[in-house]
Amino acid sequence: MEKLTADLYDEYADQLKIAEPIFRDFGRRKVFCGEIVTVKVFEDNVLVKKILGENGSGKVLVVDGGGSLRCALLGDNLASLAKESGWDGLIIYGCIRDSAEIATIEVGVKALNTHPAKSIKKGEGDVNIPVSFSGVTFNPGEYVYADEDGVVLSTQKLS
Repeated sequence: MEKLTADLYDEYADQLKIAEPIFRDFGRRKVFCGEIVTVKVFEDNVLVKKILGENGSGKVLVVDGGGSLRCALLGDNLASLAKESGWDGLIIYGCIRDSAEIATIEVGVKALNTHPAKSIKKGEGDVNIPVSFSGVTFNPGEYVYADEDGVVLSTQKLS
């Protein structure tokens, strides 16, 4: 990503949606962007793991975890899997755990907070559907740009 979110906003303000600033940064990579892939789950990370095992080059996984603060949807093992599979980053409307380890992994991670409990393992949820939180809708196939200043979305890839 050549430009940061503030620069993108200055150049493309009328084309961008800006997510409300509800996320904390956890991964080692603070600046990330890519094509949006979505998963909608609730306190269950089986589908998150499945998707992170697929090629994520040039992509960002957006996880709608319903805003739950009762368990983690990502830990150090899944963050390592994301890095190995080439994902640029993850935006999680929920919690993570193993935050000290995730801080050393070269992947972008934004989430609401941390929680020590792991999720349930039922495999329920939806993949690649529009998900809405943080005042915006994340549509699969559109683009997201994230850094320390926030998260912006575009219907097209920006340079």
